[in-house]
Amino acid sequence: MAQSKRELFKSADVCELTQLQPYMLRSWEAEFPGLGQPAAGGQGRVYRRPDVELVLRIKQLVFDEGLTLAGARRRLDEEQQEPAPSIAAAAMDDVLGAMARRKLREVRSGLEAILEILSRDLTQSGELTLVAPAAAPAKVAAGKRRRAS
Repeated sequence: MAQSKRELFKSADVCELTQLQPYMLRSWEAEFPGLGQPAAGGQGRVYRRPDVELVLRIKQLVFDEGLTLAGARRRLDEEQQEPAPSIAAAAMDDVLGAMARRKLREVRSGLEAILEILSRDLTQSGELTLVAPAAAPAKVAAGKRRRAS
């Protein structure tokens, strides 16, 4: 589409530019009434450059993201209603991004410490063994004595 400098396109041109079958374009016209305009003299429809861009966006939503036509219409409506991101929202994204990076660094350092402990235990004994805490056997023995009484 970037190669063409025309402002109006016929259905066949839109199908060629977007790699769609004509029946699919016609069904999309039914779902998106603002898509294209009747040509003068009743000779099919003509499409403006924004119409062709809309067809490409619908194609992306349907084929790449797997949405139905109704879902694509809802998504396009949502995109039109969303206000442009404000400076405060951008600053919030930066803060949240910094917090997320800090948390990820903490998790990574914790995982590295675990890996170091595991590798140290494996190199010393050649085998990793699990050991119960020292206080656990006393509690178990006390519990058994209470039940026996």
